[in-house]
Amino acid sequence: MIQLDISSWWQSMVTFEKTLWVIALLFSLLFLLQTILSFAGGDGDMADGDADATVDGDDGTGHQFFTIKNLIAFFTIFGWTGIACFQGGLSKGISIGIGLLAGVLMVIMMALLFRSMSKLKQSGTLQMKNAVGSIAETYLFIPANRDGFGKIHIKVQGSLHELQAITDDAEMIATGKLVRVIGLINDSVLLVTAKIS
Repeated sequence: MIQLDISSWWQSMVTFEKTLWVIALLFSLLFLLQTILSFAGGDGDMADGDADATVDGDDGTGHQFFTIKNLIAFFTIFGWTGIACFQGGLSKGISIGIGLLAGVLMVIMMALLFRSMSKLKQSGTLQMKNAVGSIAETYLFIPANRDGFGKIHIKVQGSLHELQAITDDAEMIATGKLVRVIGLINDSVLLVTAKIS
C-alpha cells in the first residue's frame, strides 16, 4: 500500500521536479554520512590528496571555497529550496535561481563559520613576547648590569617555563626573588628587573 502511494506520487511529478528530488535526497544522504563521519573522527575532507589540513607553523590558505563539504552543502540546500519554490507555484527558472542563491549563501555562511573557528585555534609554540610584563621567580641568580645570564621560572601561555634572563639592575638578583619581565633581547632572552611596582 505504501509502496503504491510512493510510486503514484513519483509518477505524478514532472521530470524537473523529479530531478530536484533526486538531487535533494542524494545530497542529503551524503550530508548525513559526512556529519556522522565528522563526529566519528573520520573527517579530514580528503579525496585524492585534497586536504583542508595545515602543517604546523604554516597558516596555509585558510578555508577553501571549493571542497567536497561545500559541494554537498550547496546541492543539499539547492535541491530542497528548489523543491519548495516549485511546489509553491514558482516557475522552473525562478525555482532554479532561488535554489542557486540559497546554495551559494549556505557555502558563504560555512566559509565564514570555518574562518571564525580557525581564529580560535591556538599554537603550542612559545611566543617569548607574551612574557613581557609578567612576574617571575629567579631560579638561578642573575648577574648585575648584563654581566651574564640567569634563569627564571615564569608562567607563559598557561604553562610554566624555565627561561634565560638578564638584568640592567646595578645589583645581582638572588635566587628565589620575584622579578618583572620588562623586555626581550634577541627574541630569546628576557630582560628583567627586581623593581616590581
